[in-house]
Amino acid sequence: MSHQGKIKAVNYLSMVKFSHTIFAMPFAMIGFFLAINTEGYKFKWELLIYVILCMVFARNAAMGFNRYSDRKIDKKNPRTSKRELPSGIIRAKSALWFVIVNALLFIAVTWFINQLVFFLSPVALLVILGYSLTKKFTALCHFILGLGLSLAPIGAYLAVTAEFHILPILFSLIVLTWVSGFDIIYALQDEEFDKSEKLFSIPAYFGKRKALIISSVVHLFSALLVFYAGYYSKAGILYFVGAAVFSALLAYQHLLVKPNDLSRVNLAFMTLNGIASVIYASFTITDLYYPL
Repeated sequence: MSHQGKIKAVNYLSMVKFSHTIFAMPFAMIGFFLAINTEGYKFKWELLIYVILCMVFARNAAMGFNRYSDRKIDKKNPRTSKRELPSGIIRAKSALWFVIVNALLFIAVTWFINQLVFFLSPVALLVILGYSLTKKFTALCHFILGLGLSLAPIGAYLAVTAEFHILPILFSLIVLTWVSGFDIIYALQDEEFDKSEKLFSIPAYFGKRKALIISSVVHLFSALLVFYAGYYSKAGILYFVGAAVFSALLAYQHLLVKPNDLSRVNLAFMTLNGIASVIYASFTITDLYYPL
């Protein structure tokens, strides 16, 4: 790849915040190995690669569309005005083509997995791309984002089994509440801007203090679901160690962010949640194979 090509690739990876894949990918791995371990399916490398590719292409399409649909809003917002589209580093037309290509690649890969996943792929795209429009009409947009990412464990489970089961749905509910809660925290940064532009978010509707309370309650449900999933699946000690660390990190991020001090929002949003996701998935998958 030429130097210019490398720069373009870096710009596109930056546009979609590729590092944020760490949020949902570990839960996709939980769904994948849960299906293999509990249903007795044979591990296949090619299927794991297909699942990973689906995660990457779907997220690229979703984030690319988010940046494309928000480009005019982002240009007005001092916090986001230097992003790739509003700053002109990437053209809007190029970003749209990026979305289309990744969406088509996502659907194409599902064809090689199984019929159910293939037929559900447009529905998944509708949910994850639709999130980008919700901030224009509902403060529940955070929960739509959570719903989109919550498809990861269910999708990975279906990739292996082609059958629905209650257990991956429980893990999806964990993702839904967890992501929704930390997205409310992230949205605190734009409370005043959202109000001025008549955009919808929980901080803009309720204010910072009440938004943090709502986020805390949503994360409390996440913690309860984490432990209930372990109880339901008769998990071992390692699972509950991971569940305890995950829940503790959720609580800790609420100690970092205050209504009058948002200086550590990025630490709470990216670092802690990324660590929480990886630790929880690592302990969960290890417990599946080496229960204590």
